[in-house]
Amino acid sequence: MKKILVTVVLGLALAGVETAALLAQPQGEAAPAAAAQAPVIKDPAEYNAYVGAIKAPDPAAQISGLEAFLAQYPNSVMKTAALQTLMQDYQQTNNQQKTVDTAAKLVAADACNVRGLALLAYFKRLQAQGGAANAAELLAEAKKYGQQGLDCLPKFTKQDNTSDADFQKMKGEMAAIFDAALGIADLTGKDYDDARKELRVAADATPTDFSVVYPLALAYAGPTPPDPKISPDSVNAIWFAARASVVAPTPQYQQQIEKYAKNQYIKYHGGDDGWTDVLAQAKANPAQPAGFTIKPAPTPAEQVHTMVTTKKPEDMNFAEWQFVFTNGSQADQDVVWNAIKGKAVQMNGTVIKATATEFDLAGSSDDIDAKKADITLTFEDKVPLKLIPKENASLDFQGEPASYTASPFMMTMEKGKLLKAAAPAKAPVHHKTAPQ
Repeated sequence: MKKILVTVVLGLALAGVETAALLAQPQGEAAPAAAAQAPVIKDPAEYNAYVGAIKAPDPAAQISGLEAFLAQYPNSVMKTAALQTLMQDYQQTNNQQKTVDTAAKLVAADACNVRGLALLAYFKRLQAQGGAANAAELLAEAKKYGQQGLDCLPKFTKQDNTSDADFQKMKGEMAAIFDAALGIADLTGKDYDDARKELRVAADATPTDFSVVYPLALAYAGPTPPDPKISPDSVNAIWFAARASVVAPTPQYQQQIEKYAKNQYIKYHGGDDGWTDVLAQAKANPAQPAGFTIKPAPTPAEQVHTMVTTKKPEDMNFAEWQFVFTNGSQADQDVVWNAIKGKAVQMNGTVIKATATEFDLAGSSDDIDAKKADITLTFEDKVPLKLIPKENASLDFQGEPASYTASPFMMTMEKGKLLKAAAPAKAPVHHKTAPQ
């Protein structure tokens, strides 16, 4: 998560093209195309200066004329219109710093100028994601402008020459810009809930923008939901990580993010089967398909049920019995217990404590490593003193399962018998976890 601001900048060169084109469009009643509707300039000299600047033949000439006009008439009724046109000219000439500076002046003059707010939110976010030294300050500014833009967006009015469909599309793209600024700031501040909501709006509107798609994957991935069957966040994290690998700007980063996405898939699903299909869907669909889902790995209880229905209890080893009695449903526990209760079994264990009538033994490798007893073996006759094993000795024995407790796990075996003299401790062979 700490590397996000540096990582996502790799997609900005590609992601910025579509958004920059949007921001360069004249919008609102202050745009040059709507000059006829603008406030009237009463001073002829001021009017001539403004019209002369607006009618300049190219952006460079317009910049010169509008800068001179604003310097001479800083309080003109056309100040907002002049700044908006000037901001557009600087953007068309690829002067990012002047574009941002002019946008700031525009918003200072018109606090609800949506186009100026969008430019500020957009470029401040990109600068922060690019790893700028003052990234935290830039993100705070981007979030401020993003929230201000969302608040002002309902007041944004349609030009007469814009269709309703185009206007609604434009508003949606503006909302995506503002939400992206808030989302990146919230993700960096580890406010995952808000980051998911905001970045989802941005990613759905611009599904090829790596600078929002990959952060959205990270927002869904952290923190990991406690129950993937209840929360869809794990599935969303995998989908958007796969999408990020598709839209990543370089082959190197495509490979690295695809590996990350695949690892997330395996962790959630329990294997890599089906991964190629998920990746193919991510390549073919810019938007997450409706009803997209991934089957989670089986729960311990489900693993137990599969084990019980495919393997006879008497063929299971002690670690498998322990797994069943610790994780299985009562019905599955009963199947195994009824099959082994009172029947003599022979096995090996490590001595934790021993007396003449009762041995405490560890039968699974985990409990052997932890020096924790999971078997109590009782004898009908006292064990001769010379045959009582020492602590940590490896012991072959026989006993009959008589009872057990699931948590903490302990099995009591009766009618204990020593099969041979205790030997020095050896490497364990039984394992508590379910076989793969």
